[in-house]
Amino acid sequence: MAPLDRRNFVKAGAGTALGMTLAPRAMLGGEGTATAAPLRLGFIGVGGRGSSLLGLALQRTDTEVKAVCDIVPEMARRAAEAVREAGGREPRQFTAGEEDYLNLLERDDIDAVIIATPWLWHTPMAIAAMKRGKAVGVEVPAATTVQACWDLVETHESTGVPFMMLENVCYRRDVMAVLQIVREGLLGEMMHLHCGYQHDLRGVKFNPGAEFGPGSNGEAVWRTDHSINRNGDLYPTHGIGPVANWIGINRGNRFVSLTSHATKTRGLHEYIVAQGGEDHPNADVRFKLGDIVTTMIQTRNGETVMVSHDTNLPRPYSLAFRVQGTRGLWMNDNRSIYIEGVSPEAHSWEPFESYQERYDHPLWERYASEAEGAGHGGMDFFVLNAFVEAVKRGEPTPLDVYDAAAWSVIGPLSEQSIAMGSHPVTFPDFTRGQWAKRHPIFALGSEY
Repeated sequence: MAPLDRRNFVKAGAGTALGMTLAPRAMLGGEGTATAAPLRLGFIGVGGRGSSLLGLALQRTDTEVKAVCDIVPEMARRAAEAVREAGGREPRQFTAGEEDYLNLLERDDIDAVIIATPWLWHTPMAIAAMKRGKAVGVEVPAATTVQACWDLVETHESTGVPFMMLENVCYRRDVMAVLQIVREGLLGEMMHLHCGYQHDLRGVKFNPGAEFGPGSNGEAVWRTDHSINRNGDLYPTHGIGPVANWIGINRGNRFVSLTSHATKTRGLHEYIVAQGGEDHPNADVRFKLGDIVTTMIQTRNGETVMVSHDTNLPRPYSLAFRVQGTRGLWMNDNRSIYIEGVSPEAHSWEPFESYQERYDHPLWERYASEAEGAGHGGMDFFVLNAFVEAVKRGEPTPLDVYDAAAWSVIGPLSEQSIAMGSHPVTFPDFTRGQWAKRHPIFALGSEY
C-alpha cells in the first residue's frame, strides 16, 4: 500500500492506537512530514454529498481517486467521468448492489475512503474499512445507535487505522473566529451554549411533491424513513460539533447527561396534503418524529447546552449558535456580540463583523482563496483538507472517533429520553476516563 505501507502501519498502530489518539501534538514530535506520493482514495457513495467531496478531491494535486462505489450505476458513471475530465485515470466502478463496497475495500491501491452514504450504512462501512486498513473519512452522523458508537471506537482502537468524522460546520468561518475568541477568554468562563439543526427539509424528505421511498429522488429515498420510525434529535452533529470544540469535550471536559422533549408531529402530514391532496397515499403515513425536539445537556465542567432539531416546519435556516460566558456572549442569528466593559454601550449588542476580522482563524487567512467556491461557504474544503493532511502526515485526525461517538450518540440518547417521558439519560464515556488527560488539537496546527 505504498506510500503508507499499510500492513506495517496497521500492525504498529494496533498496539498504540488509544495512546496516539489521546496524545497532544507535542508528544507526537510536532507536525509530521507528509508523504511524497498522492493519497489514493476510494469514494463510497457519490450522490449529492459524495460527488461534492469528490470534486474537491479532484482539485488537489496530492490525491488520486482510484475507485468509486454507488448502488445507482449512473451516479458511479458520472463520478468516473468527473475523474477523467479532471485528468485522472479511469477509476474502477463498484455498482453490484449494497455489499459491493466490500470489494472496493479489498483493493491494494486504496489508502483511504470517503463514506457519503445514507446514515445507516456509515458504521458498517467505516468498520469494514478500518478492518482492512483503509483510513476512514465518514459523513455525519457517524452512527445511529449507542452500540454502533462503541463499535466504531473499539474497531479504531484495535486496528489503529485513522478515522475522522467529516463535520464541516466545525470549519465555518464565524465558528472558527468564535473558537479563537473563546480560547483567548474574551467571553470569560463558559456557562451556557445553544446550537441545533433548524432547517426546513420538507422538500428534501418529499421529492418530488409528496413522494418518498422507492421511486423518489435524492435523500427522500431513505431519509424520510427516519422521521417515520424515530423520535429524537436525528441530526445533532452540525450544531454540537462546534460547541464541543468551544468547551473542550473529550479534552478536559465531557458530556454527562441529557434530557430531551419532543413536540407533537404535524408538519410533514400537512406538507403531504398541501402537495398531493388529502387523498394522496402518503397522507395516511404516521410520523413518529416530533416537529421540534429540544435537548438539554449537562457537562462535567458545569456548562449546559441546549440543542434543537427542527426540520419539519416552515422556517429560515439556522444552527442557532449562542455562546455565553461570565463576561459576555455571541449569537449567530443576530450576528452580534456583547462583552461587558468592552462593547460600546452597556446592555446593547454590537455587530460581530469587526470581531470576525480581528479574530479570523489563521486557517481561513491562509486558505480562503483555495476554499472559494467550495461547498457550504468554503468549509467543505477545510474538512476534506484536514482529513487528507492528517492521513498523509500520520497525525491524529482533528475530529476523531471519540468525537464522532460523543456527538453522534446524542441521537439515540435523545430517543431514549423521550421514550421514557423525558427522563435524564447518562452519556457513555467513550474515552474510558482519558478525557481528563487529553489536550485540544482541533485547529491548532498550521495545516488543519
